[in-house]
Parts: sequence; structure tokens; C-alpha cells
Amino acid sequence: MFPIQRPRRLRRTEALRGMVRETRLSTSGFVYPMFVCPGSGVRTEISTMPGIFQQSVDHFLEECREVEGLGIPAVILFGIPERKDESGSEAASPTGVVQRAIEAVRRAKLNLVVLTDVCLCEYTSHGHCGVIEKGDVANDPTLALLAAEALSHARAGADIVAPSDMMDGRVGAIRKTLDEHSLQDVAILAYAAKYCSGFYGPFREAADSAPQFGDRRSYQMDPANAREALREVALDLEEGADMVMVKPALPYLDIIRQVRDRFDAPVAAYNVSGEYSMVKAAVRNGWLEEQRVVLEILTGIQRAGAEIVLTYHAKDVARWLKSS
Repeated sequence: MFPIQRPRRLRRTEALRGMVRETRLSTSGFVYPMFVCPGSGVRTEISTMPGIFQQSVDHFLEECREVEGLGIPAVILFGIPERKDESGSEAASPTGVVQRAIEAVRRAKLNLVVLTDVCLCEYTSHGHCGVIEKGDVANDPTLALLAAEALSHARAGADIVAPSDMMDGRVGAIRKTLDEHSLQDVAILAYAAKYCSGFYGPFREAADSAPQFGDRRSYQMDPANAREALREVALDLEEGADMVMVKPALPYLDIIRQVRDRFDAPVAAYNVSGEYSMVKAAVRNGWLEEQRVVLEILTGIQRAGAEIVLTYHAKDVARWLKSS
């Protein structure tokens, strides 16, 4: 009771605040998303995502060296193929851009954990995440294509494959395929609770993956549902996922917390393109202080229960934490 209890005593100085701080933001769980495209000497800034680039493997490797030097432990790769077709056949090509990028990291002996996004939307001419039959995305025929894509990434040297398509049964199909090819040590990070969100807009420019018709509501989750997310997570873990992800992060902090409380597996959250771009736009207009806001956002995501955070802010945050 006041005046005996005075919580402000422990807020009086930065040293005191730091001593009792409950959540300590660290880069140890950061994953930096990168977009790899064909060619050489290519480095094109994404107009809606300042500071983020589509880049050929040579420039990609340069940035990977920078990422490693900043102490960021991991990258996740998204590919922009040379050509697209109805089935996204380049996704599983051993000479695809993602596969060549993985091999470049391995040849350079960089100390980075390499994750790959496993999906077809960047590779299909229609921009959807699976095979189209009778005007709809067909679940079961898509599974073999996703498993083949994951296998090609694993053979190229990926540490973790991350299926983001939201097809039912894809984690089990990928785990079975990897195990059959003696790749049982390759881990799976499942985009388990991926919502059909309006925050993905800038990413669709970055990955050239906007659907050419309709939307993704029939396979990505309804933003109104929470219990369904827990069911999705449980199913992915039963099928062999090693880690699970909630995407996006900020509108779904409650989901992150529920997943963390319910399950023992590592929990990731994706601080997605729209969340990044909103901050960048507000900063450019002088409405927000970038460092303070970004650190607050990422601390909030970690506080909600995510040990792993995929974020385009990773490099900036690593520099800020080093200088603090």
C-alpha cells in the first residue's frame, strides 16, 4: 500500500530500469528476409519497402556477409524465378535462384542459419500457392510440388525449410519426403497460423506474387479466428514441424501468446512487410522516431512469446543494440 509500495523507485534511472527489465531484446532470435532474383549485378530497391532489395546472387552474398558481421544468426530466402508457369515448376529446380543462393552461402562458409520459404506463389503464373483445378486451389495435388521444392532446398544446403502455403497436410508430406532422402536433420518451421492479412501488400511487390484472380481466403486463416490457430499449430506439430510461426505479428500478439502458453515448441513470428512499411512511411513524414518505435515493436513481439522474429528491421536493430 502507498506510500510503502512505490513502483517508481525502480524506474528512477536507466541502470535501475535495465536491472529489472523483464524482456531483453536480442538479435539471437532474428531472421532477416531476403529476395533473390536472376542475373548478376542486380540490386533493385523495392519501392514500398525502403532499404530492402531484390538482388542477384552476387549482391545477395555481399549482404549475407554484412548480416553475419552484425551478429544476426539467420536469413530466410524468397526467390523471384526467371520464368513462371501454371505449376510453379522452377520452385524445385536445382538451378533455381534460391538453390543457387543457398549454395553460394555454403561455398562462402558463412556462419548463417539458412531458412527457405517453401511456397509456389512466387513461381506460378497465376500467383496462387498451389495447383489450380476448376478455378480453385487444389490442396492434395499441391503437396507433392511443395515436398519437391523443400527437397531441392534441403539438397542445396538449407538448414530449415518453412512451408508458408497453408495447404492441409503439407508438413507431413515434406517431412516424409525429407526423411526418405536421408535429410532427417533438416528442420521444418511451419507457417502454422498464417492469416489472410492486408499487411502483405508490399511483399507482393517484393516477391512479384500477387494473385492474378480472386484472393487467398480459402486457404489462409480468417483474421477473426483464434481457436483455429491453436488447432493449426497442433496439426503441424503432429505432422512433424519442429517450430511454428504466427504471421503477421502485430495484429496477432494474442495468438502468439496463446501458442506460447499451449505448446512447448519454439514459436516464431513474422513482422511482415506492411508492418515494416508503415513505420518507414511514418518516419519519412517525421511522425515517428524510428529507433524508439522499432525497438518497442520488436520488444512487444518477444514479450508476447516469440523467441524467433522474422523482421526486415534486423540489420538496423543489430546496429542500434551494438551502439547502446
